[in-house]
Amino acid sequence: MSKKQKKFADDGWAVWVDGDDVSTVYINDWLNPKGRSYIDFAVRVRGVKSGKSLSVYVPFQLSKNEIEDVSLQFQDTKVLQATFSAACIVDFKKNAHTSEIAYNGKTIDIVHISTLEYALDLLSSGTLLRFELEQLQQFLDNDEAYFIWRMPHKTLDEIFKSHVDVGNAMDRLMDLITTPVVSEKFGYSIRINESRLLPEEITRIGVFHRQKLKKAVIAISMDENYELNDAGCYRIRRLEENLYQAYLPSDYPREDVITYQWNQNREHNFQGQFNFYYSITRNSVSKGSMLLYMILLLSIGVVGDILSNAVQALFRLFP
Repeated sequence: MSKKQKKFADDGWAVWVDGDDVSTVYINDWLNPKGRSYIDFAVRVRGVKSGKSLSVYVPFQLSKNEIEDVSLQFQDTKVLQATFSAACIVDFKKNAHTSEIAYNGKTIDIVHISTLEYALDLLSSGTLLRFELEQLQQFLDNDEAYFIWRMPHKTLDEIFKSHVDVGNAMDRLMDLITTPVVSEKFGYSIRINESRLLPEEITRIGVFHRQKLKKAVIAISMDENYELNDAGCYRIRRLEENLYQAYLPSDYPREDVITYQWNQNREHNFQGQFNFYYSITRNSVSKGSMLLYMILLLSIGVVGDILSNAVQALFRLFP
């Protein structure tokens, strides 16, 4: 079996609120090996009525037309149930900018970012999104609010990007002949609010260093063709297709989607830095090997046919 290993670090995420808050970050990666991965990014701001602005740094270039306001799908209570893992009651579009959901004995505002004028600035190695909270105050009825959107996860797609191996041609040929089964292992990490890994434009912002993230949760949604190192999981669940199918990204496989979830609290890390690491393994049959086998079989068949005709011709010449 041929083994390939790739390691990739997505280390440049940052989230902070200018104001009195203790926030939670939620990340859901829709992992698509075909190269169209997405990420749902959500921030639950506690103390939103005391906040001035919410800032999110994304470690890749992004434009507004690539951002999808998935909160607009929350009118569907089945989508809400799949997303929040609980039965929810929703007052959808209760005003120009927010909806309100009630679940597990609490009531929270959901901000529809597509109705807001928010700032998006391209930095040296990524994108900074900034939402002004003060302009929202008249539309908020609760002191907790969710900001949630979906965008292409361009750095994750790098893991599955095809690479041409320019090694020794004979070694590659032998690999194709002797190892038709290929085992691929992808090591991937996400770090949030780790200052030394962020661009200077972020680290020199004073309010960033005063941020107070309480918890970060990450979920990886993937099909069963892959195996995930789930040693760090606190829960593994299969999403019910009839609950989430309207919410899935376009071109994402709908069958056998499993969500793996991690949970890290800031009990011993008061700077609010969070690091998640997971590895993904896939075993597959090499298309190159199959093609080579077909060529060899055809070649052997053609050569065998030529030899057979030659032998028959010889017997006819020397009866």
